[in-house]
Amino acid sequence: MAFFNFDDINALEKIYKINLINSCSGFKSANLIGSISKDGTTNVAVFSSVTHLGSNPPTLGFILRPTTVPRNTHQNLKDVGYFTINHIWEEIVEDAHHTSAKYPADISEFDMTNLEPEFKGNFKAPFVKNAPVQMNMKFIEEIYVPSNDVMLIVAQIQELYVQDKLLQEDGLINLSKGNVAAINGLDTYAIPKFKTQLGYQRPKTNK
Repeated sequence: MAFFNFDDINALEKIYKINLINSCSGFKSANLIGSISKDGTTNVAVFSSVTHLGSNPPTLGFILRPTTVPRNTHQNLKDVGYFTINHIWEEIVEDAHHTSAKYPADISEFDMTNLEPEFKGNFKAPFVKNAPVQMNMKFIEEIYVPSNDVMLIVAQIQELYVQDKLLQEDGLINLSKGNVAAINGLDTYAIPKFKTQLGYQRPKTNK
């Protein structure tokens, strides 16, 4: 088994270290965040850091890298106050990944890919059309993490759209039925498959 201590990791070649540390946490969610500027320019970008923060109120978070360079998603959600989260599915993986390219703020990634914007509900941020799961999010706060110079963006779900075939009677969204992707590291995609659903666990009285 390969072994790296803290000093080993810090001494690694840059790209090797980035790939190693971005993949060691396991599979991550694969989402497209849709936003719109004050002047109406749409933006869509791939994120692998969206995570559950709480159910009451329904709250998600994601990590933004430092804003020392222009971050269109960050500017838009701060200016407008709303954005969307859309699950990436198998058919759009290549286009979704291309949204990581650094386009100027006046160019929409929707125009540079086959991804289609979709507007619905009570807020004007664009969804990604046909995404199996779509969420309209209200920006709540950002929390600066100085140790890594990143920001945790906190937002609440205002509207949730789920394809009927994915939604179970108990409320679970079975993502495998929508061929929803996951990200391994920075640029590797997988399509996980449902294996089993285990019930609430209680302490054993004996082994």
